[in-house]
Amino acid sequence: MFPTRLDSPLAPDIARAMMDGFNRHYQLFRTESARAKHRFETADWHGQQRAQRERIEFYDLRVKECSKRLEREFKAGEQSMDVWQQIKLHYIGLLVNHHQPELAETFFNSVTTKILHHSYFHNDFIFVRPAVSTEYIENLVSSVRPNYRPSYLCYYPTQDDVQAQLVRMVQDFDLRVPFEDLERDALRVMEVMRRQLGEVKLRANFQVQVLSNLFFRNKGCYIIGKLINGFYEHGFALPVLHGPNGKLRIDAALFGEDDLLRLFSFARAYFMVDMEIPSAYVQFLCSMMPRKPRNELYNALGLAKQGKTLFYRDFLHHLQHSTDKFRIAAGIKGMVMLVFDLPSYPYVFKVIKDHFPHQKDTTRAQVEGKYQLVKLHDRVGRMADTLDYSEVAFPRARFSDELIAELQQFAPSQIEISDRDGDGQTEVIIQHLYIERRMIPLNMFLQEAFDAGGADPANTSPAALRAREQITRAVIDYGYAIKDMVAANIFPGDMLWKNFGITRNSKVVFYDYDEIEYLTDCHFRKVPEPRNEEEEMSGEIWYRVGPHDVFPETFAPFLLGNPLVREVFLQYHANLLDPVFWQTQKERIAAGYVHDVFPYEREKRFINKV
Repeated sequence: MFPTRLDSPLAPDIARAMMDGFNRHYQLFRTESARAKHRFETADWHGQQRAQRERIEFYDLRVKECSKRLEREFKAGEQSMDVWQQIKLHYIGLLVNHHQPELAETFFNSVTTKILHHSYFHNDFIFVRPAVSTEYIENLVSSVRPNYRPSYLCYYPTQDDVQAQLVRMVQDFDLRVPFEDLERDALRVMEVMRRQLGEVKLRANFQVQVLSNLFFRNKGCYIIGKLINGFYEHGFALPVLHGPNGKLRIDAALFGEDDLLRLFSFARAYFMVDMEIPSAYVQFLCSMMPRKPRNELYNALGLAKQGKTLFYRDFLHHLQHSTDKFRIAAGIKGMVMLVFDLPSYPYVFKVIKDHFPHQKDTTRAQVEGKYQLVKLHDRVGRMADTLDYSEVAFPRARFSDELIAELQQFAPSQIEISDRDGDGQTEVIIQHLYIERRMIPLNMFLQEAFDAGGADPANTSPAALRAREQITRAVIDYGYAIKDMVAANIFPGDMLWKNFGITRNSKVVFYDYDEIEYLTDCHFRKVPEPRNEEEEMSGEIWYRVGPHDVFPETFAPFLLGNPLVREVFLQYHANLLDPVFWQTQKERIAAGYVHDVFPYEREKRFINKV
């Protein structure tokens, strides 16, 4: 409910100060994103990694900065509820012609909830739903800025000049490094494009639309666009890499939603892309990936707080339109995390337990640090991104009694059950939780395949053959998942099957981070030869083990009990049991080498087709 009059002399000044805080944040965000182009051109890979980490922390720094200013200049925390309602209304007025209104609303929420007590967190004081539309912002901008560069550019090839138009399209991005052979690359892209179109003729409105700024991540940059032919649209991405001779080349042509979903996966690092109107970029990407939630697209663009805002709105909508109850998640229970889910919702919720078994030598702060490490790191498509929330209220009626008992037993400091708003609705308030995309735990996936006859080589039924194929693919990809993490300087710590999951596109992804370490912090050793019969027969570890010592040979007994699994693993990934492999990778990374990890299959690379 808004106030009937706007009589506070402080409210407009506080609203403007908050808007100044957001504008400063987004200007710094854009500046750092724009610098990614120069870092790519100069092959400054360590600088790119550093900038990606630092940019993630920009938002919280600006929120703290703005909150301190409001307290210092206006004593904002002492203002009445009526004044805060007026502040919000003045702020809405400042959003009318703004180019990032949805982000500015989220910034307002962050600052407000940092200043006010949680009992004020409702519609009168924060933006529970958007107040300003993001539709057609570009129309407004273009009308007052004739030189405005639109969010996407259009090209209209004819039957005879497709290659030339593709060359022009790439040149328009003005990369300051020459290509090895751009005409050759355009011809290769055109060949993939023709296979995508099949025998369909080019229609009168045949066009190529590309987002007007490049997407940068790790050692690559990407041209993102779509091919429009009549009633059909085909999303695509063209990865551009440095070749061995220092010149650029288009490495592949990725077409279709599946390829793009892998590129924008929740298990990959955020892109750096300079966007004046981010909602226009998200709208364009949504048209190419309709199955991708908007919150995950904002995340992929580095706008994680906006992603969290949209996720929470979608979550409240789902609660409103469902009746099932939260329950303890299926699978082996963890020693550090208590995990629960809602059957109808494709995410899991994780709460750090208050106490850990003696074999887990860690603390809550250390576990939170591991999750933050993954947030800041290159996840190379193999580590699930997480959303973390504080003081989240759920309806008590939606929780099973068994789950409530588990929370009260293992995480009592993290749970409060009360009617804190005094409206007669009992809530479960969780102090801090992590939310991840739900996956099938790899141990359960393999067990289902074993139960279907996949573990029995004598069983030749169609179901058993399919199960064996599933086991084989999963074990092979599990090994590649570990190797991709190794390339990113990550040692997963606990490599048991239960700590990995299978995504909807059958990729193996790691999701249990409490024992994760930098590869360069680990010491990879060979198990010493026993010095006598007593040591050889001992069931206990008789050799010295330091805090960061890892013995890869010891992985086998825990991972390779099943004969089929063992056979496949040793065929493709036997080197994971060899300390020399790990030590070699560690030394290369320590010497400054940055590995290539491709977000697409190796066979799609043009270099593998020559």
